Amino acid sequence: MRSEPHPMCRVLRFVYCYSVLVTRYSALLLLLFIFISTPLLASQATPPANAIASAHPLATSAGIEILQQGGNAFDAAVTVTAVLAVVEPYSSGIGGGGFYLLHRQRDNHQTMLDAREKAPLASTRDMYLDEKGKLGKDSMEGPLSAGIPGIPAALAHLAQHYGNLPLKQTLAAAIKLAREGFAVDDYYRRMAGMRLSLLQRYPATSQIFLHNNEVPENGYLIRQSDLAETLEQIAQTQGRAFYSGKIARQMVAAVNQAGGIWSQKDLEAYQLKEREPIRGQYRGWNITSAAPPSSGGIALLTMLNILEPYDLTAMDEAGRIHTIVEAMRHAYRDRAQFLGDSDFVDVPVRELISRPHANLKRRWIKADEATPSATFPAVTASDSQGVDTTHFSILDQQGNRVAATLSINYPFGSGFVVAHTGVLLNDEMDDFSAKPGVPNAYGLVGSQANAIAPGKRPLSSMSPTFIENNERVAILGTPGGSRIISMLLLGALEFMQGGDAAAVVAQPRFHHQYLPDKIQYEQSAMNDKVRDKLKQMGHQIAQRASSDGAPNPAYGNMQALIWEQKKQRVEAASDPRGIGASQVLAFPSTTKNASQAPERRESR
Repeated sequence: MRSEPHPMCRVLRFVYCYSVLVTRYSALLLLLFIFISTPLLASQATPPANAIASAHPLATSAGIEILQQGGNAFDAAVTVTAVLAVVEPYSSGIGGGGFYLLHRQRDNHQTMLDAREKAPLASTRDMYLDEKGKLGKDSMEGPLSAGIPGIPAALAHLAQHYGNLPLKQTLAAAIKLAREGFAVDDYYRRMAGMRLSLLQRYPATSQIFLHNNEVPENGYLIRQSDLAETLEQIAQTQGRAFYSGKIARQMVAAVNQAGGIWSQKDLEAYQLKEREPIRGQYRGWNITSAAPPSSGGIALLTMLNILEPYDLTAMDEAGRIHTIVEAMRHAYRDRAQFLGDSDFVDVPVRELISRPHANLKRRWIKADEATPSATFPAVTASDSQGVDTTHFSILDQQGNRVAATLSINYPFGSGFVVAHTGVLLNDEMDDFSAKPGVPNAYGLVGSQANAIAPGKRPLSSMSPTFIENNERVAILGTPGGSRIISMLLLGALEFMQGGDAAAVVAQPRFHHQYLPDKIQYEQSAMNDKVRDKLKQMGHQIAQRASSDGAPNPAYGNMQALIWEQKKQRVEAASDPRGIGASQVLAFPSTTKNASQAPERRESR
């Protein structure tokens, strides 16, 4: 009979076998460890600088100061948002809304903060139609046009869940500017002149934004002491005062007295939402962009999916523009038909950003002939998107990123300031489909997916976006109404073809949005020869005009940051078409010693 081996022998045999396996497969195990750990290590890479690009120099410098005080990109986003609310009342404000695309570097967390306005609970589908079914101006002027604001909720959410600093500190610069004032410039004068009669309509509005009831002269200081006090209350209560306190009660009373339909329940029920961003790939690049109720991420990926097989760099200029325009046409057609607030309608996101969907679209595109939009099935309702939105991009030294696009819709929003609060209300209700078959001021069309409903968020074109691979990262966005998405596409293509930040924001622009069926363009985007060739293909061409009908060769206000990871360099650029500024706060040593003085690089 065979005896059982000693227990120690079993242990030794196990140790021997294990050592043989480890020796034999150590190289394989090492490679496996490297493969698994590389994404984690890459996600922990940090840039050599802080950087901000925004639509106003005062906002950029205030954000940089917060970063110097120990704040991160999310703290700086609070500051920049609030300062823009003070110095750009024609573009954004705490009475408006927007989208924040966030990237937190330490755990590679990405999310979209949906601070879009919501329709009041008393809203109805046809609330802006008169007894004859005609659409009036109530969707763009006065308190009836105002949705429930989301920016104060965003400020509190950023501070509580992502920032390092208290709101008292991050709102201090905006409070000071509101109280001490900012100087009127040419752009302010142009925007105020555009809506002068509306600003003159409401005493609380004209008292703040006009001088002797007229457009102020250059250098005149716009002081907003009531807004300063409101910002202080937001800081002290983490935003609660805006939605349930004295400010809330004042807003509800004033809105209803002036013909609006807000209720206390509207404000108390408002909630910011964190949404999963839209993600996709284009030729090895990872694209992260805004999700519904933004149409931007879906439309951008649709266009890139359509364009991916084409060698755009090998085409002549007319052929390149033709191909890109056809991709725009199809993406904007999808936008019109399918997109709306995903809390209310079923948006087929996966299908719209899929490769098979793009393949079907591509079959319509001919190399030398335009596809008339009239050949597509009709869409019978309209929606809009504000032209004077704002955007900022932020990158901090830890690698955190923010791309934020904010709006109150049309310049100066509804034109209605709530007395004793300084809060200028938006006119975002005009972004809903107000009447079937009637194009809005921007010619955009939509469907029942974007019809007005109580508590619903209107569709938007705002599209804060990240584009990255293992060598380069871009943080992009722009205002521009219906042209936001097409501008973003052109900027993204320029970046992915190697362009620097200055080239991305200065890229000449052209646009097609399905309806009206024409290419709108900046003067610098194409010469006579290219225009003639596009016309021969069947395209209608129209240089973009301003609101008064005069030629307006430039549009948009893109803000871009680029982190060159391999080169350890950060670039920032503010659109030369605007008055904004970008700033890179570079550190002289890769050790990033806090005691070392940073190197500043600024650009317009």
